[in-house]
Amino acid sequence: MALTPRVEEWRRRGAAEPVGGHQIHVFGRGGAGPLLLLLHGFPSSSYDWRLLLDELPGRAVLAYDCLGFGLSDKPRDHTYTLGGQADIAEALVTRHAAGLVTDYAGKPQVFAVGHDMGTSVATELMARDLEGELGFELAGVFLFNGSMIQGAASPTIAQKLLRGPLGPLMARLSSERFFRQQFGSIFSEAHPLSPEEADDQWSLIAHNGGRTLGHRLISYMDERERRAERWYGALSDWPGELSLAWGLHDPVATTKVLAGVRELRPGAPLTELPDLGHYPQIEDPTRVAAALAGAIDA
Repeated sequence: MALTPRVEEWRRRGAAEPVGGHQIHVFGRGGAGPLLLLLHGFPSSSYDWRLLLDELPGRAVLAYDCLGFGLSDKPRDHTYTLGGQADIAEALVTRHAAGLVTDYAGKPQVFAVGHDMGTSVATELMARDLEGELGFELAGVFLFNGSMIQGAASPTIAQKLLRGPLGPLMARLSSERFFRQQFGSIFSEAHPLSPEEADDQWSLIAHNGGRTLGHRLISYMDERERRAERWYGALSDWPGELSLAWGLHDPVATTKVLAGVRELRPGAPLTELPDLGHYPQIEDPTRVAAALAGAIDA
C-alpha cells in the first residue's frame, strides 16, 4: 500500500539511519535543551508526534520509529523486545548528542516522553539510569496513557487476538476495515479518529509488509509482565523528575492503570485530561504540549 501524501511529507522531514544492522526512520530537530526523546506506542509510529511538535517550536527533538513500526525496517524473523527498542534509543541519542545541553560530567541531557508502549521503553531507560548504565543524563520523564501495569489494562479485541495462539493467523487476516474500527474505538467521543488520520496510520502499518507482523510486535505485553519487578522498581525508585498526564476516557490504559502507577509513584505531578482517549497527542496536542512544557520547566 502506498503512503499517503501527508505521511510522505513526514518521511521527507526525517531520514533513515543505520542502527544495529537495520534502517531506522529518525526525525531530529535542533533547538533549546534538554533534548526531547519521543517514544511512540503500538501499533503506530513517530508520526503520532507531528502535531505536538508544532506546539513546541524551538525545542530540540529526537523521535524515531521503533524497529518493526512505521517507516523503519520490519524484519520478519526478528524477536522484538522493549529492551531492544531502548538500545536503539540510546544509540540514536549518542549519535545526535553533538551540540546538546550537557550536565556537569559532559553527558547530554535528555527528557524522555513516552506514550503507550513507549512508556515501557522509558521505564527501561529509567532502570538503566538507576544502575548507572545509561549513556546520557535523564533530566526528566513525562509519561501518558501507557499500560505500564499490564494486568490492570483492557486490551482491544485485536490486541487480545494477536497475543493469543491464533495471533499469526490474525495478523495475516488483518484488514484496513478492522483496523479502522479497532483504532477508532480508543479515541474519545469528543475527539474521534478522523478519516484522514486513519488513512495515514493504516498506510504506515501496511508499509513494507508490516500489516502481518502484529503478532510479533505485540510481544511487548508479555515482556511487561516478565519484567514487571524491574520496571515497577524504576517507577518507584528513580530519583529524577517524573510527571504524568492521562486521557481519562482511555478504554485501554484505563484509570485503573493510572491508579496503579500513582501507587508506585504517589508524588508524581499529574495532568488529568477528562475528555480525551488513548491518543491525547493527536486528539488535543495543545493541551498535551502545555502539560509537557510545564513538566520540562519544572
